[in-house]
Amino acid sequence: MAKSKLVKVNEKIEKKVVGGYKKIEEGVVGGYKKIEEGAVGGFNKIADKFVDNGESVEEARERLAAEQRERKGVRRNRI
Repeated sequence: MAKSKLVKVNEKIEKKVVGGYKKIEEGVVGGYKKIEEGAVGGFNKIADKFVDNGESVEEARERLAAEQRERKGVRRNRI
């Protein structure tokens, strides 16, 4: 009889621990998904703006990289 009480108590503990873990897991995964959706959504909005302006994403990347290199060159000349 003592063993069955221990088994019941262990099952209760197990349910609480697993339930707590699942809540934490759902919170972490849910937070990650929201961040991911925000980042991907933001990227897609920016990409859509470039496409709306008649520029492909690759062309925009090349142009922005060239502008950044140019800015770095200007900064170095100031020093």
